[in-house]
Amino acid sequence: MFTGGRSFVSSPPAFSNDTKRLLVCTGNTVSIFSTSTGLQTSELEGHGAQVTSVIVVPSPKVLCYCWTASLDGTIKYWDFAAPELMRNIDIRFPIHSMVIPSVLSYTTETSSKLPDVFAYVYTEEVKQKEEQSKYPGGQIHKCNLTKSRVVGGVTLAETRKPGSITISPSGKYIGTYEKRKLQIWEIPAKDSDHVGFKKIRLHHTKTITTLAFHPSEMIVAAGDVTGRILLWRGIGRRTFSNGGKFINGAFNKDADDRPGVRDNDDADSCTTWHWHSAQVNVLFFSSDGAYLYSGGREGVLVVWQLETGKKKFLPRIGSPLLYFINSSDPSLSSISCADNQIRLLRMPSMEILKSISGIKLPSSSLEIYEGFGSGVVFDRAAGLIAVPTENYRVQLYSLFDDREISEVQICQRNHHPGDEITVKVNLVALSPDGSTMCTVETRLPEEGIGSLVSLKFWACGIQNKDFSLSTVIYEPHRESGISSIAFHPTGHMAVSSSYGGDFKVWTRRQEIHPKDQAPQNTGWTCHAVGSYKKKPMTAATFSSDGSVLAVAAEKVITLWDPDRNILVAVIGDSLEPITTLSFVGKSEYLVSASRGSNPHLTIWSMSKLCTSWSYRLQAEDITCSMDNSTFAVLALSESSKGTQSAKATIQGPDGVILLFNVENPVPLSTWFVSKAKGGRLCFVPSSTKLDYEVPETKTSDAVLAYINGNHEYVLLDPYSEQSSKLSISRQHNSNNLEETERFGYSSIYGELPEFKLKIDQALISSMPSEKSWRTIFSGPSHTLPPLPKLCSDYLESLLERRTAVVE
Repeated sequence: MFTGGRSFVSSPPAFSNDTKRLLVCTGNTVSIFSTSTGLQTSELEGHGAQVTSVIVVPSPKVLCYCWTASLDGTIKYWDFAAPELMRNIDIRFPIHSMVIPSVLSYTTETSSKLPDVFAYVYTEEVKQKEEQSKYPGGQIHKCNLTKSRVVGGVTLAETRKPGSITISPSGKYIGTYEKRKLQIWEIPAKDSDHVGFKKIRLHHTKTITTLAFHPSEMIVAAGDVTGRILLWRGIGRRTFSNGGKFINGAFNKDADDRPGVRDNDDADSCTTWHWHSAQVNVLFFSSDGAYLYSGGREGVLVVWQLETGKKKFLPRIGSPLLYFINSSDPSLSSISCADNQIRLLRMPSMEILKSISGIKLPSSSLEIYEGFGSGVVFDRAAGLIAVPTENYRVQLYSLFDDREISEVQICQRNHHPGDEITVKVNLVALSPDGSTMCTVETRLPEEGIGSLVSLKFWACGIQNKDFSLSTVIYEPHRESGISSIAFHPTGHMAVSSSYGGDFKVWTRRQEIHPKDQAPQNTGWTCHAVGSYKKKPMTAATFSSDGSVLAVAAEKVITLWDPDRNILVAVIGDSLEPITTLSFVGKSEYLVSASRGSNPHLTIWSMSKLCTSWSYRLQAEDITCSMDNSTFAVLALSESSKGTQSAKATIQGPDGVILLFNVENPVPLSTWFVSKAKGGRLCFVPSSTKLDYEVPETKTSDAVLAYINGNHEYVLLDPYSEQSSKLSISRQHNSNNLEETERFGYSSIYGELPEFKLKIDQALISSMPSEKSWRTIFSGPSHTLPPLPKLCSDYLESLLERRTAVVE
């Protein structure tokens, strides 16, 4: 199988030394992206659990080494240019954060015996349930990476739960925060197994959420849950110095002359800044220490001038900020955002250069609204998924490339984290050929009034997946909500079913143009309206040839002729409302799923108009193959709500995927999966980008795609008798990685355009060759000769030359 859709923002990324690569923690691996193209070039595989830290080892040579730490309790050393695993260290405890001070004070040593390299790790102490209330859940340990062992007897801190460690740019200090307290340790210049540590504590009145060290001065910044930023200046003068002597050119101040400092904290002063309206997630000092960057839920990057407190902003990023990382090149930085995007910035102008986008994560704020599903749908033809996002957009994501293709703005609204949610994109549907997208958005009522449902049709561009709005229909089913959207498999027809008791068939009309012009789409109109005993219409689907339209009228299934809008037959009488309908390929069978206290999966024979076979299980989603008689079901291990008798018989972590042949109730294959609630399934045509580890096991041109409730997906070979492994063959574009390095002017503003003046050759031949002033002014201003040189050449060119005769 091939997995994708992982989170790019679970941990801070890291730049390579030449800034051409960005190393990103993605689940159990580290993905390496090109900063020039934003595309993934390689991957570090080997950890058995989530990677929590990646640290690049500085080197003046063309060397690419890094350390990684994981929840599997291991620390690994990589050559990420190869990529190749060089060393593995097992400390047996899950690692939530790691710092290596010695790599920040890297020097080229010629001595044959180099000092040991030490790492400080924040581990999770695994205790028995009866011991969890007695012992702390997190500890900071010291590891000797050179000798591959934990330093015994050295525990810097014990906390209730593991957190993160922050290191100063010089590598001399490390710090952590827990609730309303900061702890800062001084790392000795010559670290060893038995060296002692000096520590100070700083206190605050609110819960602290982030921490940052100044690159050159004794200044520490911290952000809290209320949006405030605190700046402690002159920290550790009593503890980290000898008796309060000179540090940075100043004496330690008396306790009465320390404004803003609480209790007996070792600091000269404490200043509070407040602009953010919610929790501060990002704090980072610039490399020269003159500015402080901050960010949080507002989706705005704020740049504070440290001396004056003046601010400037990078607004409308569109998502809460999580991490801000600098590179060795002062003109390149990155921001990690909560919408699973990493944006590369050109500094100091803060222009967004590239975006590395993963699948948008589910929004927890939308779970309070019942009836609003995940809405993830598949574009079978192109191997894409469409994901409704929190910012009123639909993201199109490639399953085979594992990257974002485009985004469609459904309604024009900016990111305002403090506002209540007023609009929800709750349904998305794509036509089988991917040329049309249909969306349903609901404006939520305010104080019980003002609800509005809008049905929109979007046309896709010919060369890309950029959709443009074609038709808007307000209140298509009066005041009732839309339960489902289904497209005709071959024609320009769609049907929408409503909880209000009717369904509508929509067709696309075209304008007639002269012969020399192609017809253009002008919109969608209502072709027919149908209902059955005023029962809620809960699901709809077309047969493979489009000749039959099946619409679920609560607990029964109605069959219609879609062209003439004639009711053909009524079948079934399920115990619970039907939520899903699908025809199985080109066979004569229809599969339905119902939910409630007595859920069922039922197979209906269209030739006999009766039940073929059924199972009592909670089906989260159903997908049918387009060519043969197989279908797959995603079933939950338990019904969402119900008594003990209503529990499903399926056992597994969270759910199970069952592959059936329509004529046989015995499953052909079974896969146990996690995070099945809100998951989706689809048969997708295979791609040449897929590599099979066992090629002879490939027996079909289709793969089964499963995306779970956290928007992580996996591609399975559904018909393989062996457990063949699928992977993606990535194209490594080495040309993009070997670009010429830029310095100075070009690194900030880019290369200047080349000016090529077209001059008449006859005019050139008539020009005297000795007049150099005609060419000395050509070229960029920063490359021109100095002014005295220009003036002397220019004046000399204006004087007439005479031949002097010396007697």
